[in-house]
Amino acid sequence: MAMPKWERIARIFLCVLGLFLSVYALHVELSRERNPDYRAMCDLGESVSCSKVFTSRWGRGFGLVQLFVAKDSPLNQPNSVLGLMFYTLQIGLGLSLSKKAVMLLVSSSWVSVAGSLYLAYILAFVLGDFCMVCVSTYIINFALLFTNLRRRTAIEGMKEKAE
Repeated sequence: MAMPKWERIARIFLCVLGLFLSVYALHVELSRERNPDYRAMCDLGESVSCSKVFTSRWGRGFGLVQLFVAKDSPLNQPNSVLGLMFYTLQIGLGLSLSKKAVMLLVSSSWVSVAGSLYLAYILAFVLGDFCMVCVSTYIINFALLFTNLRRRTAIEGMKEKAE
C-alpha cells in the first residue's frame, strides 16, 4: 500500500510548520530570558503575548515537570523542545507504513491533543492570554491527529481486504 499523496503533503506541511513554530517559540523564550525587554513579533499587547506564555511556569514541562524535579533541571525542558521532538517523530514515523508506526503516530497524536487542550485551558483561564503561536500549534496537532486516524483507517481497511 502506498501512502496517499494528500497525506504525504499534509504531513510534511503540518510538521514543517510545527517545527518552524517550535523553533520560533524557543527563540522567543531564550531571547526573553537573556533580555527581559525583548519584544517578540507575536507580542501584540498585554493580553496577546506569546513571550509572556513561553516564559510562564507552564512554558516548561507543561508546568508539571517542576512539581517533581528542580525548576532548572535538564528534565524541565521548554514545551517548544517537546514540540520539536514530536514533529520530528511525526515526520519520521510518517515515512513508514507499518502497523506499529501507525499505532505510535496515533497514540503520540492523542497525547499532543491532550497536551494542547490542557495548555489551551491554562492559556485562557489561568494566564488570561492569547498566544497566536500556541493556538496555531494546537490546530496543527488536531490536524495531525486527523491525518493519523485516516491512515489507521486506511491500513485497517487494507488488512480486511487481504483477509
